Amino acid sequence: QVQLVESGGDLVQPGGSLRLSCAASGINFRLVTMGWYRQAPGKQRELVASITTVGNTDYPISVKGRFTISRDNAKSAMYLQMNSLKPEDTAVYYCNRLPPTLGYWGQGTQVTVSS
Repeated sequence: QVQLVESGGDLVQPGGSLRLSCAASGINFRLVTMGWYRQAPGKQRELVASITTVGNTDYPISVKGRFTISRDNAKSAMYLQMNSLKPEDTAVYYCNRLPPTLGYWGQGTQVTVSS
């Protein structure tokens, strides 16, 4: 059974940094393009970063230059380094395949950016 577990969310002040982690099990992680997604209250879930099996990355303009996605295939883990955080980055962050698989959604990790 596939399990994706996110961690690392916290309350942080604007301009601060956080590093999120995603631990994968039950999946051949090295063969899967992965993504970080987020869902803010009252908004649809959106993709904020993706990384291919060979490490090619992509970001929407809203986070480009501030967020960095990475992966460690040996550990079946993925990370999201978030810098220069803004209040609008407040959301629950999830990891999943790209495109996402419905049954793979985990609980997510809450990121709150507020002074």
